Amino acid sequence: MVKRSRGTYSSYTRKLKSAKKLGVTAIFKQFNEGDRVVISLKPGHSGMPHPRYRGRHGVIVGKQGRSYRVKIRDGNAEKILISGSVHLEKV
Repeated sequence: MVKRSRGTYSSYTRKLKSAKKLGVTAIFKQFNEGDRVVISLKPGHSGMPHPRYRGRHGVIVGKQGRSYRVKIRDGNAEKILISGSVHLEKV
């Protein structure tokens, strides 16, 4: 038998992975350095961070291409995630 794949989305349902229509304003959101944001994943759009960071709060550190660099705390460590603007919401 073939061994079952255990990828990032193996435990997610089809509904969670399906792309939902977003408005133009959601796609072209702009952020400034120092803005506080929450990571909320929108499947089907590029620049999505890993699902383990869903709901985390962070601070915009800078911009990298069309995406933003977000600094979060993971335990005692500070991490910088690269995320598209679609997956970020202002606090």
